[in-house]
Amino acid sequence: MIETKVYVGLNDADTLEQKFETKKYISILRSVCFSYRVPFSFSVMEGGYFHENGDFTEENTLALSFFDVEREVVEEIARDLCAFFHQESVLIAESTTTTRFVHEEL
Repeated sequence: MIETKVYVGLNDADTLEQKFETKKYISILRSVCFSYRVPFSFSVMEGGYFHENGDFTEENTLALSFFDVEREVVEEIARDLCAFFHQESVLIAESTTTTRFVHEEL
């Protein structure tokens, strides 16, 4: 099974600052995934990165996870989020994983 993660920073590409509350970005992310009718999960992370000129920036990031969603669909979602969140780019990471469901009678 393929697990795909999409990492979307929340700092604006021009101002390098987060323009809206994180809740607003989460609402947009949910709407985008719902419109593509794909199962997903996400988490809010804190992190940082270096720009090409050497400047360091800290920012909040949404890490979006998919299991066995077609690569083209993930890329469309990533492009939408990149545009909606006004990002220079977003990161897509793919890995092969072994998964299983555990069930218990209640």
